[in-house]
Amino acid sequence: MSDQRRTELDPSAVVLTHGRFHTGRNLVREYLFSLDNTALLQNYRIEAGLGSMPPLRTPIGGDPGMGDEWHWGWETPGTQMRGHFLGHWLSAASRFGAEGDHELAGKVEHILEGLHACQIANGGEWVFSIPVRYLERLAAHDQIWSPQYVMHKTLMGLVDAHRFLGSPLALEMATAASRWLHRWATGFSREEFDDILDVETGGMLEVWAELLDLTGDSMYFELLRLYRHDHLFDPLLDGKDVLTNRHANTTVPEVLGAARAYEVTGDPRWRDIVVAYWRSAVEERGSFSTGGQTTGEVWNPPLAYAARRGPRTQEHCTVYNMIRLASFLFRWTGESSYLDYIELNNLNGILAQQHPKTGMISYFLPLAGGSRKSWGRRTVDFWCCHGSLVQAHSSRSSDIFYARESEITVAQYISASASVVVGGQPVVITLNSSEDAGSGGPDDNVSVSTTWSRPNSWMINVRIAAPVATRFALRLRVPEWSDGLPVISVNGEVTSVALEDGFMTLDRSWGDDIVTLEIPKCIRVHHIPDEPHTVSFLDGPVVLAGLVDAEIALIGDPNAAEDLLVPENEREWSRWLGGFRAVGQPKTVSLIPLNQVIDESYSVYFPIVLR
Repeated sequence: MSDQRRTELDPSAVVLTHGRFHTGRNLVREYLFSLDNTALLQNYRIEAGLGSMPPLRTPIGGDPGMGDEWHWGWETPGTQMRGHFLGHWLSAASRFGAEGDHELAGKVEHILEGLHACQIANGGEWVFSIPVRYLERLAAHDQIWSPQYVMHKTLMGLVDAHRFLGSPLALEMATAASRWLHRWATGFSREEFDDILDVETGGMLEVWAELLDLTGDSMYFELLRLYRHDHLFDPLLDGKDVLTNRHANTTVPEVLGAARAYEVTGDPRWRDIVVAYWRSAVEERGSFSTGGQTTGEVWNPPLAYAARRGPRTQEHCTVYNMIRLASFLFRWTGESSYLDYIELNNLNGILAQQHPKTGMISYFLPLAGGSRKSWGRRTVDFWCCHGSLVQAHSSRSSDIFYARESEITVAQYISASASVVVGGQPVVITLNSSEDAGSGGPDDNVSVSTTWSRPNSWMINVRIAAPVATRFALRLRVPEWSDGLPVISVNGEVTSVALEDGFMTLDRSWGDDIVTLEIPKCIRVHHIPDEPHTVSFLDGPVVLAGLVDAEIALIGDPNAAEDLLVPENEREWSRWLGGFRAVGQPKTVSLIPLNQVIDESYSVYFPIVLR
């Protein structure tokens, strides 16, 4: 695996313009801004002795708590995970601030000032929402729920406030808290600390890598060494399966830390860990048709998914963090398979697990027959996936474009605009997708030859605007679901372009030009690996869900999806819709994109009975 380092564009350089991801981002932005500052800080202030406990009771017929002035669920004062969400909030809000959102940037400043007051009240170092006693219990092997997970969220929020907004106060607070943790961690033998690392640490390893990169302080290099989880990493490097039935989102953040440690230190041993993990977690394990690979928060066995369908499949946190891991691997290798993985999980995880009207999260994506999504509430639940929700949608623009020297890669077909500098010259790249998350698009993105019926293709328009003629290579990803070779035209003229390693590349001088990419698609079938007569249907990369209240069998050929499904209710006003209908069945079954299901009961998998 060669290192062909590419970079994401700066957050301020990419703007989502329309479509489901744009809508989801705006819903999250509104949510972040709406949350009360005092409520966000409640557990930090209580721990520092600066705030009081709320009345803990449940109104008759109402939700827990006394309203939006307090946060409940996992944020209820006294719960062992209290305070975790503020770290996610800081990371997401700081990302918005870096994109030019001055209101959220100002709100971040107020939160940082409140945290600093808590840190001072705690003696100048401890900045966390939980007591030191939790770490004492952890070291004594007494029952405690992942204190370092909670602490990581706070630290990473501070790091991101500095990285994205340049806050010196955030870095000062993170540094002081890290000194405390360094003293604590160095007080154990290697064997003792290895045992401590067996309890979920969140992304502590990634925090140390980021702080080492920001400061160059050798303290963080030592913390990287201390937090290397040999009980996990060593058997992975030996090719052993240590993931099956193991809590997935305990391990993914640790490997994200290894990925960042490789980038910061250059030590190839960190990279080897990442590659070994991906091999075990993805390449040898397979997935549901959605891209998800977990049930009840644990990794499913390799290629064994039939018995794992249930109400708690596909935890959102794992989807988000595995997308991040795929991005690292693409940046290092340039291999398109990682981008296909990101696309599948974006469309059938990130979008499918966000309520399209409220913006709230579905902790899991149930895949049992007749399932329903269960949506979180704004101030009542605060599951871990509330945090990954706000971070996922605040950072979705990061996966669309990648740069390397005189090369721009269009990695995801999400409508957006990017401002880049190539060869010292400013260039604006505007991408419009007719499908934009597989839910249809405006007429002007649909080719004339297909306007009578719903198009069997994605139409991608890429406009390049350069004030001065600028030469660079534009690499366009050809998805693995493409039903044949895409058609490329430049300024209206069809151009012959070779497909190489999953990309079609145009290397030329650009001025004011329009590239059109038409990607053919079809209905595809995904078989459950260990139950091949049970299938799921995908329209290109988009998983379809049957609107039924229990699992039902379909009659037909499981390898001939085009004979089983036909378009249904395909047009509404100026938009193409994504519905289908199963034909030749005893009972009508309508299917729509899984990421459009809200409160309906649905089934993703169907046993197929041969005629």
